[in-house]
Amino acid sequence: MAITINVRYTGTGGQARAFAREMASSGTVSMIREEPGNLRYEYYVSLEDPETVMLVDSWTGQDALDAHHASPVMERIARLRDQYDLHMSVERFEGLADNPADERFIRR
Repeated sequence: MAITINVRYTGTGGQARAFAREMASSGTVSMIREEPGNLRYEYYVSLEDPETVMLVDSWTGQDALDAHHASPVMERIARLRDQYDLHMSVERFEGLADNPADERFIRR
């Protein structure tokens, strides 16, 4: 069952954006995307709150997510969160799939 986690990183003075930029420029994002079971790992900037960045993080299942959480890359992420003094909120979604009833609302 696929798992998607939305993580909102909030800081001050542009720190959340700086964190996301460093995650990408250091190659950490690329490393995570190459982990077995990773489906998506993307950062988005809030239009309403310039001090918040959201990560959309999707995995094929709990085993893949557990392996990611046990990997050395998590130590790097934790250090960067501390360095940039970020706070987090998390939402978790499991087993969601496209619903054919929604197609009439989607412009492709």
